[in-house]
Amino acid sequence: MREYIALDSHKHYSLLERWNAETGQAQQQRIEHQRGAIREHLQPWVAGVAVAVEATGNWYWIVTEIEQAGGLPRLVHPRKAKLMMGLINKTDQLDVHGLSRLQQAGTLPCVWIPPGPLRDLRELTRTRMVLAGQRTRLKNRIGATLSKHGVPLSGFSDPYGAKARPALQQALAALPAQTCWVTGQLLAQLELVGEQIGQHEQRLKELLAVTPAMQWLLTLPGVGLILAAVIALEVGEVSRFASAEHLASYAGTTPRVAASGGRVRYGSLRADVNRYLKWAFIEAANVVSVHQAHWPQRHVSQLYRRLRQRKGHAKAVGAVARHLAESAFHVLSRQEPYRDPAAREVAPKRCERETLHEP
Repeated sequence: MREYIALDSHKHYSLLERWNAETGQAQQQRIEHQRGAIREHLQPWVAGVAVAVEATGNWYWIVTEIEQAGGLPRLVHPRKAKLMMGLINKTDQLDVHGLSRLQQAGTLPCVWIPPGPLRDLRELTRTRMVLAGQRTRLKNRIGATLSKHGVPLSGFSDPYGAKARPALQQALAALPAQTCWVTGQLLAQLELVGEQIGQHEQRLKELLAVTPAMQWLLTLPGVGLILAAVIALEVGEVSRFASAEHLASYAGTTPRVAASGGRVRYGSLRADVNRYLKWAFIEAANVVSVHQAHWPQRHVSQLYRRLRQRKGHAKAVGAVARHLAESAFHVLSRQEPYRDPAAREVAPKRCERETLHEP
């Protein structure tokens, strides 16, 4: 009996379908979300059977319960699945049955399911990125407030560091009463976020021992410990990518292409990608752009300067990010350090290791 099982998951419930392709009979059942509910419904008859579920925001625990019930979870790319279904109308019943039909046809667009321990480790680097974004927004807000009242801080490499703190306190005292109070609140929040980022980095040092994969990634230009950890955790098993171009596309470092009538147009970098990998490679490319004068003979420096002159800074950074993404595939798959295309022997890196406190 050919039976296909699919789940259309939402925030508070999932619609389960068991479809017998031979008889054409489909049984659909709504399952209210609570821990153990999906496992209990699947356990009696799902052993060794594939179960399709879309990669929505709550797929972690659903995949875990499918595995606990003895099923084989198949994580589905939501956007590709919708396009392949070709449905005019949209209902939960049609969506879940569409997943079953794609399973029957053998065209279910599945994505890789990272192991549970890897999903857990990813939270460290992903949450650090969130905190780093908050730190940047707080700094921008404080700086804008000081500039608005004519007391901007200058002459400091870090206007919010220890050396600039006396001048910062004097600037706060020159602000109107309410503005001074709220800016002080923002400054206290900035200090708290900075402490939390430091705690994340310390935990990363303890839990993410520098593995061989991270050591190879550290040889990439512009990649330091944090970026190496992000890349290693987000890539996971590099063997799941067929080529360097596939990894670069997954990381969002390839532009959109529109080709028609013999004309080819390249747009901006894709957005529907792994945004954590995209951030990591863009950050590494920005490090290259800042320090390219220190390594003028390196391939990444020459690539950046050549494209910056013709297409500007943003396009040049995007091209360097793509080169780094493709190079990450090669160093991980070949299990060897990065080799600069512009030279047979790469001199030891001097300035490309950013500190732990990356942007």
